[in-house]
Amino acid sequence: MSESPRFVAACVQLCGSRDYARNVAEASELIREAAGRGAHYVQTPEQTSIMELKREALFAVIVPEEQDRALKAFRQLASELGIWLHIGSLAIRIDDARAANRAFLITPDGGIAARYDKIHMFDVDLPNGETFRESRTYRPGEAAVVADLPWARLGLSICYDLRFPQLYRALAQAGATVLTVPAAFTRQTGEAHWHSLQRARAIENGAFVIAAAHGGQHENGRETFGHSLIVAPWGEILAEAGTEPCVILAEIDLAEVDEARRRIAALTHDRPFAIPTRPPERQAS
Repeated sequence: MSESPRFVAACVQLCGSRDYARNVAEASELIREAAGRGAHYVQTPEQTSIMELKREALFAVIVPEEQDRALKAFRQLASELGIWLHIGSLAIRIDDARAANRAFLITPDGGIAARYDKIHMFDVDLPNGETFRESRTYRPGEAAVVADLPWARLGLSICYDLRFPQLYRALAQAGATVLTVPAAFTRQTGEAHWHSLQRARAIENGAFVIAAAHGGQHENGRETFGHSLIVAPWGEILAEAGTEPCVILAEIDLAEVDEARRRIAALTHDRPFAIPTRPPERQAS
């Protein structure tokens, strides 16, 4: 690896539907566009192949990993284009009761370099009445994952993981210089927190953040925020999408990671501390 490796990263932004074949075709078209514009690494959003909230309908479509048609198609596409293809996640059947929300990092020869199962489940009741219970359908992952590109070490995560900064600190301290957050943020939470959280994860860890997203109104009733982002280690936004399907690109210069971590070496400054189990007693005056 050279002293200052560089590569071009792309985010593919989608507006996923319940139509599995259409989603794969639309994602593939945009992946081709990204490669044609010079991307070496291309990331797609969470749930690239299907956006389905109804459990019965989802399980009527999804299959175990070895049978997944989308994964096979994307592996062939990565090999054809000669790119590193990061599929933000696919719904993979584990058994009759549970699925995995699983990311795949695919090599330029079509191999699988890494898999990551989403750790933190989106179980929330939003003020606008939207309710999500991801844990009813998906089995949480139990392991953080880092994976090596020729130019950088990736730290993998998915969507709701973004709200758990300890994960990203652990990834950065394990050598990750690029943190990845493929997502399907709701419009409400995205408007409030998407930019702030992505920039915070970059700044806290002196790392690039690459976050491909879904955006727009989905046929399953969801509305997602979009605004796929590529953020530099000092917090600057290098590329940003709107709300429509598209491709964004930015050059990733790993020298910026070294510079940010040299300027503020927070990753090496952790200190142990205790938290009292009860409030301290008041001293008599």
